[in-house]
Amino acid sequence: MTNYILFALIVCFRSGVFIAVAGLSFVTMATENDLKADHESKLEHILVTAQRRVQNAQDVPVSIATLNGEKLDALFSSGDDIQALTTRIPGLYIESSNGRIAPRFYIRGLGNTDFDLAASQPVSVIMDEVVMENVVLKSFPLFDTEQIEVLRGPQGSLFGRNTTAGIVKITSAKPEQDFSAYTRMAAGSLGTLDLEAAAGGGLTESLSGRISLLSQQRSDYIDNAFTEEPDFTGGHKEKAGRLQLLYEGSDFQTLLNIHSRDLDASSSVFRANVLTKGSNQLNENYQRDRVWHDSGDGNFRLYKGFGASLAFEFIVPEMSLTLISALEKADGRGKSDVDGGYRIDADFDGVPEQMGPGFIPFSAVTEDQLNNLQQVTQEIRLASDTDKAVQWQIGAFYFDSSFGVTSIDGFYGSTSVYHSNQSWALFAQTSYELTEAWTLSGGIRYTFDEKSFWVGEQNAGGAALAVGAARIQHYDPIFQDDGQ
Repeated sequence: MTNYILFALIVCFRSGVFIAVAGLSFVTMATENDLKADHESKLEHILVTAQRRVQNAQDVPVSIATLNGEKLDALFSSGDDIQALTTRIPGLYIESSNGRIAPRFYIRGLGNTDFDLAASQPVSVIMDEVVMENVVLKSFPLFDTEQIEVLRGPQGSLFGRNTTAGIVKITSAKPEQDFSAYTRMAAGSLGTLDLEAAAGGGLTESLSGRISLLSQQRSDYIDNAFTEEPDFTGGHKEKAGRLQLLYEGSDFQTLLNIHSRDLDASSSVFRANVLTKGSNQLNENYQRDRVWHDSGDGNFRLYKGFGASLAFEFIVPEMSLTLISALEKADGRGKSDVDGGYRIDADFDGVPEQMGPGFIPFSAVTEDQLNNLQQVTQEIRLASDTDKAVQWQIGAFYFDSSFGVTSIDGFYGSTSVYHSNQSWALFAQTSYELTEAWTLSGGIRYTFDEKSFWVGEQNAGGAALAVGAARIQHYDPIFQDDGQ
């Protein structure tokens, strides 16, 4: 009897252990499934427009990184410019020799190191569906931004030229019927103050609007030890704004976007001989709040810009038609002591040669002026709008840009160069979903591109020289009104 009771207790114990383990395994499996489902549901909310249509990021056959929400707000909360993206998006690097103007973009190491205001880059910046071709347009400040997408690799079939390395695609927050507003302020040392505000909501049952404002400033904090001038450079003041109006009808919508900026800032600070040969450590010539400049006028950057775009989207049976017209304008100038030090040559009065910090072989100062930049773009796209396995889109694109650049330096005086560029393109892309895991895509684009480059006037040592022989291709009549 005793053995029977003992046997029964052992059976009950083993059964309990089995049930507990089985139950634990079931709970563990259920938890893993829940986590997986939750993870997948979160991924489904990452929507991108990398292929000119709204898609789940997991369904886009492009290497893409996105930045939005709180991470995006935190990144620019201290008043940084677009170069701050370098620290948050793998494969993307942004630098500038002009401070908050004319950034140079690199994706996977591919970019253009040329700092000229007319330089083209293999990384395209598209802001609110409008290409920002010139390097000054690429520097428009980021505020009230909904999402940033970085597309790695060539994107030529849908986005055209200068996308060999990829695209940085910026989307601003759009107007909605529901009222929303925010104000954000950040303050720091050196007189740093960053103010950002936006408000929007329904104006009528079909019309909504949104206004976004930005004000950033930092005091000059770098002294010039050569001229004994305090607070010589290093600061910036920037103001920008954006007004959007969205009309939503039963089968179409229209979005008007008007934006502008006003920048008074410094260039990147040039410092002479702060690295000792054979070392990557800063030496005694480097002082964070002090430079020795004999020219440059504070390394100023003064720029203004204005732009507007009007987008129409029509919904037709199983298709959508999109038309986008845009205008971008900018003007500005800047000056820099690029040798980073001072040099005074000996003269006939017995004044000894002076230079510093360290050896300065020659004095170098540059000044550039961007004159009357104007860019006009027009795009039209017709795309499928169904859940079928076959998706397609066709479109046409027109681009017209003109501007002048005047360069001034101590050796050759001034040179004025004028640029114009007209281009148009036809493109098409289609995709076929073979299975849930496999999609076959293909695209084609034809582009006609014509550029004019004209050297208008040179001033060498005070003597003005008309350089008609330097004209390349043909004289563009758009400059005739300027009297050149």
